[in-house]
Amino acid sequence: MGKNIALFGTSADPPTIGHKKILEELSKIYTLTIGYVSENPNKNHKEDISIRSHLLKTLIEDLDNPKILFNQSVSSQWAVESIKKCKRIYELNNLDFVIGSDLIKDIFYWKNFDKITDEVSFFVILREGYPVESNTLKMLETYKVKFKISTIKIPNISSSKLRSNFNYSNLPTSLIDIVKKNNLYESTKLVE
Repeated sequence: MGKNIALFGTSADPPTIGHKKILEELSKIYTLTIGYVSENPNKNHKEDISIRSHLLKTLIEDLDNPKILFNQSVSSQWAVESIKKCKRIYELNNLDFVIGSDLIKDIFYWKNFDKITDEVSFFVILREGYPVESNTLKMLETYKVKFKISTIKIPNISSSKLRSNFNYSNLPTSLIDIVKKNNLYESTKLVE
């Protein structure tokens, strides 16, 4: 298959306008972008994965773009497993794994790092305050990691920043009612 495919796994706790922008921009670059919610073993998640996956699925459905798919069945807490599942389901050889620049230096410590680097090329999205430092670039070269650094510009918002300073304007419009009706992320707001 000659398609260029992006695999976009995220904690999405909750999905933000940043996630929305990333998905929209990936659809301009890739033949297909596959999104899913993961259980990051290095994070404490505020909401359960079933809630977070419902939110991301709703966001992707609202984008109504045939080049963006939601497929929770590829989810695993281990990137290598998600990559293998995706390649098997979609019968792929080439796959770009989307990662934020805040996490790129962590990949060297991921489970089965060597297998991951054999399977994918990384597509690094720059996040404000998290440049890809020269020592990280040297390590990527040393380990022969295939990667591209994106020129996509995304809003300076993250799920953790949204949770600590909750503001509905940083949520995609399609998610506001769901979050309100289900009292999601409520305890993150300061009550005076």
